[in-house]
Amino acid sequence: MIRIQDLTISYYTKSEFGFRKNRIVAVDGINLEIGNNEILGLVGESGCGKSTLGKGLIKLLKPESGSIYFENQEITSLSSSEFFPFRKNLQIIFQDPYSSLNPRMTISEILMEGLEIHEKSSREESELKIRGILERVNLSSDILSRFPHEFSGGQRQRIAIARVLVLRPKFVICDESVSALDVSTGTQVLKLLVELKNEFGLSYLFISHDLGVVKSISDRIAVMYLGKIVELGKTKDIISSPAHPYTKALFQSTFDVYDRKKIRLPLKGEIPSIVNKPTGCHFHTRCPIVQDICKSQTPVWKEIGTDQKALCHFPLDRRK
Repeated sequence: MIRIQDLTISYYTKSEFGFRKNRIVAVDGINLEIGNNEILGLVGESGCGKSTLGKGLIKLLKPESGSIYFENQEITSLSSSEFFPFRKNLQIIFQDPYSSLNPRMTISEILMEGLEIHEKSSREESELKIRGILERVNLSSDILSRFPHEFSGGQRQRIAIARVLVLRPKFVICDESVSALDVSTGTQVLKLLVELKNEFGLSYLFISHDLGVVKSISDRIAVMYLGKIVELGKTKDIISSPAHPYTKALFQSTFDVYDRKKIRLPLKGEIPSIVNKPTGCHFHTRCPIVQDICKSQTPVWKEIGTDQKALCHFPLDRRK
């Protein structure tokens, strides 16, 4: 479905006079594939580049280098007009249901907007599609004349989901799509996302800092640290046998609080500045098993079994 090769996305800070100053590499040479009808969870601490990667995948941000393929079609170099036919199949559900919906538009106008841009259906056909998708996300068509401020956070997020799915996309970025909701409402939205994925054959990149949420919804998990993917594998393997020290420390902080039998790896210190990343392995300043080589040499991918790999000099399950 989606394949990226050596994708790099950078920002530039500006001086007080407006000149470019520092180059910030937010996404650093990432290679990744997301299959048909697959949910890939993307986790990592705030500021590691997760949202930048997601937006870059669907060309909301321009890559500095590398390639993006959608259904084996290279889309990175396409102009806006050339990319337009792909846009309806590559959609995003944003984090905040309180700011992602235009407060001056009715729900009908919000849901109709994408159809008017991407499809040439009659008004009657579009209205039928809208009513159908509202029913699917458990909302009544009676809401169509109302405005976003009249709804709860959970209802707004369902409207945001309906806005995306009325276009029948193939690939959807879920960027912290339940983080602004309470636990009960978030659980309902997660269940809905899985049901819709199975019903419509969707693929998701599910971005979240909530490891419990990612664990519950993802087929595979990618772990990101300072612009790089540092571990990738099936969810059950990543959870039960993490190979990268960062993954292990990150997941233990969530899942093993009450398990005194497991050896815990402390995740010490704050994440370094993405402007001034550590040399060698970027994680070496916080790693509990750091060795000299980690400080000077960039690690390469090491396969862990069949479907798991880690960007680490000393993957944990290889240590004796």
